[in-house]
Amino acid sequence: MTRLQTVVINLDRAHERMAGMEKGLTEIDLPFNRFSAIDGKKQWDEVKKLVDFNQFQRHVGGGVMPGEIGCYLSHLAVWRAYQNATCDVLLVLEDDVCFGKDFIEALQLATEASRSWDILKLNKIRAKQPISQYRLGQWSVNAYLGPSTGMGAYLIKPSVIKRLLPNLLPITNPIDRELDLIHKHDIKMFGMEPFPSWVHDGGQSTITGSQFSESLKYPWYRRLPCYAFRFVNLTQRLAYLHRKGRLLR
Repeated sequence: MTRLQTVVINLDRAHERMAGMEKGLTEIDLPFNRFSAIDGKKQWDEVKKLVDFNQFQRHVGGGVMPGEIGCYLSHLAVWRAYQNATCDVLLVLEDDVCFGKDFIEALQLATEASRSWDILKLNKIRAKQPISQYRLGQWSVNAYLGPSTGMGAYLIKPSVIKRLLPNLLPITNPIDRELDLIHKHDIKMFGMEPFPSWVHDGGQSTITGSQFSESLKYPWYRRLPCYAFRFVNLTQRLAYLHRKGRLLR
C-alpha cells in the first residue's frame, strides 16, 4: 500500500475525537495526515453562500444544518488538496471511526482492486438492498439499490476526484446523499461488506448535535417533495444499474 495516503478530517475544536483517531490508527500501524475541517457553525456567513437552500430543503425534507455544510465542504477541501497527489488511492476518514481487527487486510485487498471501483466505502450509515458485484477474500463488494449513505471511511482515486469536483457546487444535498446519486455522477460507488470499520460518536454528533437535538426535519406533509425526489432517484438508480450491468452479480 505504498501508493495509499490516509487523511483524517477533524475540527480544530474536536480534540478528544482526534486523540481517539490517533490511538486507533497507531494500533493498526496506519500512517495518516490530519486535515483541519471547515467549521460550518463558525464560518456560516461564508459557507452559506455556496448552498442552494430551496433545492437542499426540498431534497432532505428539512432545514439546512451548518454542520452538514461544513462536512460537505471539508470533504471537497480534502479532494482539492489531494487531486494532484502522487498516490493511487486516497483513504478519507472522519474523526469518529473505529477499526475492525481485519481493517488492514480489507484495505490491502481494496487497494489492489482499485481498477474495479471509483469510490469504495469501508463503513456506512445506511446500505440498503446490496447487490454483490464480486468478492475480495471474505468481503463482498456491493452496489446498492437502496440508499447508501455515510462518509466515515472511504477510498477514492485522484482521477475520480478531478471528474467529480466541477459538478459539486452549489450544494443541494448532504455530501453522502449527493454521491449516492450514482446515475447523476456516473460513478462506481460500492461498499465492502461486512464493513471493516464503523462510526461511533457516542450520540454526540458535530452535525446533528447531542442525540439529534439540532436536526431540522419538517413534519411529514412538508416532506412530500422529498419523498418524490427519493422515488425519482430510486427509479433512475435502478435504470442506471441495469444499464451498467450491475443488477446481477
